[in-house]
Amino acid sequence: MKKFTALAMVAAGSLVLAACGNSDDVSEDMTSETVEMPAEEALEPVTEGPVEDSAASVEDDTSTNVTTDEAEAAAAAAADVAADAMAAAEAAEAAAATE
Repeated sequence: MKKFTALAMVAAGSLVLAACGNSDDVSEDMTSETVEMPAEEALEPVTEGPVEDSAASVEDDTSTNVTTDEAEAAAAAAADVAADAMAAAEAAEAAAATE
């Protein structure tokens, strides 16, 4: 019974709030001139040029220079990891097939 009373109070409150609302048509305020104005402003040409940031600096990073020997060693290590992953996948498939 308490739930029914609470539901009736909520329904009555929502009807009271709906009755107090304004019934003006919002679409009257929306015309093509007021809606499209921000889009037209966005399409205006840019008159300012880029500005250099004095706080930003580009430093030569020599730590990324890799020799051919280091690159070949990394490629070999990657191939070994790929082979190990393939062997693990095949073992997992074999184990799943026997279950």
